[in-house]
Amino acid sequence: MRRRTFLTALGVGAAATAITGLISSCEKKESEVGGPAVIIRGKTEFEWRMVTTWPPHFPVFGEAAERIAANVERMSAGRIKIKVYGGGELVPPLGTFDAVRQGTVECGHSAAYYWAGTSPATQFFAAVPFGMNAQQSTAWLMAGGGQELWDELYAQFNLKPFPAGNTGVQMAGWFRKEIKSMDDLKGLKMRIPGLGGKVLAKVGGTVVLLAASEVFPALERGVIDAAEWVGPYHDMRLGLHQAAKNYYYPGWHEPGTVLELIIAKEKWEALPDELQAIFEAAAAEAHVWTLSELEAKNAGALKDLVQNHGVKVRPLPDDVLRALKRASEETVAEVARQDPFSGKVYDSFSKFKKENDLWQDISERAYQRALTL
Repeated sequence: MRRRTFLTALGVGAAATAITGLISSCEKKESEVGGPAVIIRGKTEFEWRMVTTWPPHFPVFGEAAERIAANVERMSAGRIKIKVYGGGELVPPLGTFDAVRQGTVECGHSAAYYWAGTSPATQFFAAVPFGMNAQQSTAWLMAGGGQELWDELYAQFNLKPFPAGNTGVQMAGWFRKEIKSMDDLKGLKMRIPGLGGKVLAKVGGTVVLLAASEVFPALERGVIDAAEWVGPYHDMRLGLHQAAKNYYYPGWHEPGTVLELIIAKEKWEALPDELQAIFEAAAAEAHVWTLSELEAKNAGALKDLVQNHGVKVRPLPDDVLRALKRASEETVAEVARQDPFSGKVYDSFSKFKKENDLWQDISERAYQRALTL
């Protein structure tokens, strides 16, 4: 059941179906005498805690963490139980990485770009502006050498990582005023994290880092001029449409953000093989489930925003996108030069994207163009 072999053989969609069936079947076992299926519950051998970056029970992201915990318990027939804590309940939201690597808790759920201050290379395992979309990043991690590099990087911090969610292409954000040229970005105060924030700063914007609960009031009062969060479903729940009406696309800064499950390395290595396989399967299922859930929910939320809330969905002008792309390439190259390992990851990431783009041009992109004819 090793993840790469499993998913490569079946394909992501088929793998999700197979894993879902496995999760259900692991609750039941035929008796040796051929009797009816009965629930076999094992003795709890491991009681773990999972901390997350997300608010308690946060839609989709927090649900993905809870889903992993529930599925691990089900597939192990109760041998391992995990209690999930939202950000701030046990450790601060951005304390997830340190809490797990220091052994305070056994595992966590978050996104790797939050740890850029610890290692710049972490950002490649979450989101890169004008980088790979969900399909490409999943392929790089699971079949293109990305997971091996991620393992090597996180081993330095006593961690074992897994991809455990993907947002898909996000929106560019909410703006109080229209964006007609690059001049409109100069001096613009925007809530935007990660590499996207570094790019905005490079073109003259001002980056403001805010927690989820602070975004709406800051945008409503004009403390900031713009904000990005995720996409229509999450943005609507934050009420951002009540503070700004100009909703821009595409999400150039986060084209397919990977969420992560991290496990303390010594705890991971102490698990028997079958429980390790269960964790791998649960993380892979959560990865596909998260992307699927957002793909479905974003469509309905976008329709609601436009039809019922007067939101103006606008494309960023081509000259703005071209300028942001140039600035992104410069920014990412600068990150790659910060240390040897970042350069190593950058080389792998860039090579895979360049080769895969040739295929995307005559597969996904060609198909999307055909739909507009």
